Amino acid sequence: MLWLRSLLFYIFSFIYITVCATVILLAIPLTSPNTRYEIARFWSRSTLWVLSKLCGIHYQIEGLENIPRDPTVPLIILGKHQSAWETIAYPSIFPRQLCFVFKRELLFLPFFGWALASLQMIHINRGDREKSRQAVATQGKKQLEDGKWIAIYPEGTRTAVGVFNAYRKGGVRLAIATNTNILPVAQNSGRLWARNSFLKHPGLITVSICPIIDVHGKTEEDLQKELENTIESEMRRLDL
Repeated sequence: MLWLRSLLFYIFSFIYITVCATVILLAIPLTSPNTRYEIARFWSRSTLWVLSKLCGIHYQIEGLENIPRDPTVPLIILGKHQSAWETIAYPSIFPRQLCFVFKRELLFLPFFGWALASLQMIHINRGDREKSRQAVATQGKKQLEDGKWIAIYPEGTRTAVGVFNAYRKGGVRLAIATNTNILPVAQNSGRLWARNSFLKHPGLITVSICPIIDVHGKTEEDLQKELENTIESEMRRLDL
């Protein structure tokens, strides 16, 4: 049944994301990126609902009080990345429109990549670090000025449960350059939906939104260490 439920979710996801992406593409001449993001948010919420019904994967959120009540306050969200789950879930969790930083290869995916391009987020070439840094710095500043929250996975890729990869410094550098505080996020999604795994195991994912890290007066090294310690210590708690 686990294999069958996972297969059904995979088939649903393929069809549903194609339909939603097509709607976004057809809406481009008549809508703004903000409106198209709301379509993506609907896709996020409905996909999570189907995931719960088909695969028995539910989630709970801890630390909601750490999200600013005033959604116009600029933020950079730096989160643990274990699974595709959090990429689906983030638009449902956070009240402000998100601008993800992602590898440009995603843009080449039929329908999904084309729709993603229309949302005007930040795509980077991971093979050229210098250009990637420039893209995050220049485009990130503009996106924050436009009222969006930036979402970055500082590990750069999905990591297995219990594994620590040194965080990349792009998010911290952007935070310092724009005087924007950081919202660290930990989630144990990899226990149920492991990286590169077809199977989706039933259970409860916990998303822990940690207290905001104030960037003012801190060096890049100090801020990077504080970020890693905050998220990784929370991950150790969640993995117990």
